[in-house]
Amino acid sequence: MSDHLVLEDITHRYGREVALDQVSLAIEEGELVTLLGPSGCGKTTLLRIVAGFVRPSEGRVLLEGRDVTRTAPYRRPVNMVFQRSTLFPHLDVFENVAFGLRIAGVPRGEVGSRVSEALSLVRLQGFERRRAHELSGGQLQRVALARALVNRPKVLLLDEPLSALDLKIRLEMEAELRRVHRETGATFVYVTHDQREALALSDRLVVINEGLVEQIGTPDEIYRAPASAFAARFVGDANVIPVEVVGADGGSATVAVGDLRLDVRRPDGLGTGPAWLVVRPEVVRLGQDRDAGVPGVVHDLAFRGTGFTYRVDVQGLPDPVKAEMAAESAPPVDVGSDVRVSWEPAACGLLPRTPEDGS
Repeated sequence: MSDHLVLEDITHRYGREVALDQVSLAIEEGELVTLLGPSGCGKTTLLRIVAGFVRPSEGRVLLEGRDVTRTAPYRRPVNMVFQRSTLFPHLDVFENVAFGLRIAGVPRGEVGSRVSEALSLVRLQGFERRRAHELSGGQLQRVALARALVNRPKVLLLDEPLSALDLKIRLEMEAELRRVHRETGATFVYVTHDQREALALSDRLVVINEGLVEQIGTPDEIYRAPASAFAARFVGDANVIPVEVVGADGGSATVAVGDLRLDVRRPDGLGTGPAWLVVRPEVVRLGQDRDAGVPGVVHDLAFRGTGFTYRVDVQGLPDPVKAEMAAESAPPVDVGSDVRVSWEPAACGLLPRTPEDGS
């Protein structure tokens, strides 16, 4: 595989505000790459730069080795699916999908076959003569996807296309997007702030925070080995606990969490001093054994279908500890209950912490 889409040192400013700061990214042909981050982090600006709707203040966009930074959007072999479908209400499904082909001067005989192929790809055969007001939200987004794919773009850009849909339809559309990506082999660049959606869809994630790339990697890499406290919190909502590394020997380190001492894996180059201890909620356990863990009080409890999520106040820690426990593992623990909070040291991670990070 080769680098299909390359972003080189993309910087963009709105007045004095820096929306993107030297972002570089290489995407291989056929990849599904997700730009993930909170609202206002710059991910949609980056997508619009790829589309040509925004010209970067600095940097280059290369597509198949060609510099397209100053190329007009309609001259780029890319297409975009927006958050809300923008179908022409006076045209039926067939004509909405055919619109771009007709503008491009595709022969009439070819238009019909390509529209049928695109509608078959998104499983909307038989919907050709329906109008937008006769379609559900999920069907509208399928038409928008077909309209984007019918022109056979080199890169398909998707700007939070599922965020306006309810959960059931979102899950169905996630499965459809994965299938369409597999069947077309096209390069997809996807934008979302929903980490669950990003983990489910992507070949690779690009975690963006305040215009900077925090980490690039596979969903599994970023979930299991976040490179920063932000990535740990944003992807998987981990507990990120300020600790002191009081001992380091080979591949292990001893950290102090209040009066508790824990042995955890030590990343290369991390010595003694302040650090972040990263603990995923699913490895936290709540019990009554006074010889295990640290004392805490259940602050909040929520039922999530497959299990319970807790927030537990622990003396000496600035934030409640988050825990997720399967419904069948134990009966729920009431709010206000005294518990002992523990986790397997081997399931934890350590990240550097500077004085500027605070606690």
